[in-house]
Amino acid sequence: MRQVVEVIKRKDSEDYERLGNKALKMNKVLAASGPLLTGIAALGSAFMCPSNGPWAAIMATVAGALASAVNTFEHGVQVGMVFEMYRNNAGFFKLVQESIEWTLSESDLEKRENGELFEMKVALQFGRSVSQLRDLAKKSNYSRLEGSPIDEFASKLF
Repeated sequence: MRQVVEVIKRKDSEDYERLGNKALKMNKVLAASGPLLTGIAALGSAFMCPSNGPWAAIMATVAGALASAVNTFEHGVQVGMVFEMYRNNAGFFKLVQESIEWTLSESDLEKRENGELFEMKVALQFGRSVSQLRDLAKKSNYSRLEGSPIDEFASKLF
């Protein structure tokens, strides 16, 4: 189980935190650029007159179209919800990791959960069978001894 915790730390949690940070940055950029482009379109339409030529109209049209595309992408793809999904998955992995560490550190055998039952529970949480979880632990141990990165995630669900 300690090897499974290492896989969770090195692969699953790290990957979901990285992806969550990227989604958050993209959401911030989209949230700022939509209103900015709308403001530019409004300013461009305010300066439309025969003396300014077609440039104000072109600027208003292009900025308005870009604002519409940015807002549609932001709300249609639901970038904020993608961020929340990644954050929730990282929290799930942290919870499982703490659960495994607490169970392994419990010295009182009466309070400790049954080993086989706990192993099955963790395997089900990751969408694996018990034998697949044991194979993952062996691969993690081997990759740690060899110094090579492990190529497999702990969870097969997310």
